[in-house]
Amino acid sequence: MASGILSRSLSLLKSSTFLLSTKQPQLFSSKTFYCQSAPTYFSYKLVASVTCRMNSSRLATFSTQSVSSNEPVVSVDWLHANLKQPHIKVLDASWYMPNEQRNPLQEYQVAHIPGALFFDVDGISDRTTNLPHMLPSEEAFAAAVSALGIENKDGVVVYDGKGIFSAARVWWMFRVFGHDRVWVLDGGLPRWRASGYDVESSASGDAILKASAASEAIEKVYQRQAVAPITFLTKFQPHLVWTLNQVWKNIEETTYQHIDARSKARFDGVAPEPRKGIRSGHVPGSKCIPFSQMLDGSQTLLSNEELKKKFDQEGISLDKPIVTSCGTGVTACILALGLHRLGKTDVPVYDGSWTEWGGHPDVPVSTSEA
Repeated sequence: MASGILSRSLSLLKSSTFLLSTKQPQLFSSKTFYCQSAPTYFSYKLVASVTCRMNSSRLATFSTQSVSSNEPVVSVDWLHANLKQPHIKVLDASWYMPNEQRNPLQEYQVAHIPGALFFDVDGISDRTTNLPHMLPSEEAFAAAVSALGIENKDGVVVYDGKGIFSAARVWWMFRVFGHDRVWVLDGGLPRWRASGYDVESSASGDAILKASAASEAIEKVYQRQAVAPITFLTKFQPHLVWTLNQVWKNIEETTYQHIDARSKARFDGVAPEPRKGIRSGHVPGSKCIPFSQMLDGSQTLLSNEELKKKFDQEGISLDKPIVTSCGTGVTACILALGLHRLGKTDVPVYDGSWTEWGGHPDVPVSTSEA
């Protein structure tokens, strides 16, 4: 259980804070590198100018541009310049497939972006279903996010340990609950470290305690117990979430173009599903665009032109409605992220995705011939 992982991880905390050497290639070779930032915050936009000085003999100046909810990602340079802004909250939302045998919370404790909080993808979820990390209720999400110390006035930057993976899921979750001031860190923790920026180890355990408090708040909501004061108010956006019944109805009506983010082999039904008891194949009428096609070699989001080309190649029209799905509702959000960059900000995600559909005995399943 996610809460069990949190409890066990409390014993691993160290008693002091320290910065970890990234041991990655520095952005400006081995020369001394100083950054002085003068960020300015004002309603719904952040602007920062950064002056970089190398050995006091060479000046390089760049400015980070305003960021809005129309752009779904921010760069590591932008985040570094705005990291200490009081209304910017950073979340480590790392999550891994079960067969990867990686513990995201333990990895967070070893190294995370300074000041980042841990967002438990499995823990902040619906406790009334056996399906993995399904979207929680509005009340539960509000309680969990409030326990993390996030308010509606905050801008939220989400990252993960792969580049762009599970962070897109949490970006989508915030948007489902009416918070548009949320962005994914382009390239995630790997790009942050490769750029020469420091990472931090957990200090007194405050961040881990907040993560545990968020998980406990979820449980209290579903047990109808009182929770701590709510600082984050939700406004549910039902058009961004689809259910099994909506997907089934769309098979007949074909109003929405359905895109599956799983691998082609899983989509075709020639590769087994990673979870037991799940049939292989795909939803009839859907098309396959693996989520990896949204990213470049450094795991950053492709440009508008490159993204459009990917959808064009599969016959997807950006002028028609689109719904996305995947295995458990995680990588479908990467497709939604790419489509958001192209201006399609109303793309729903089938939350239960293939784990629900493939595990249901009464719904149709298609396979592709070799």
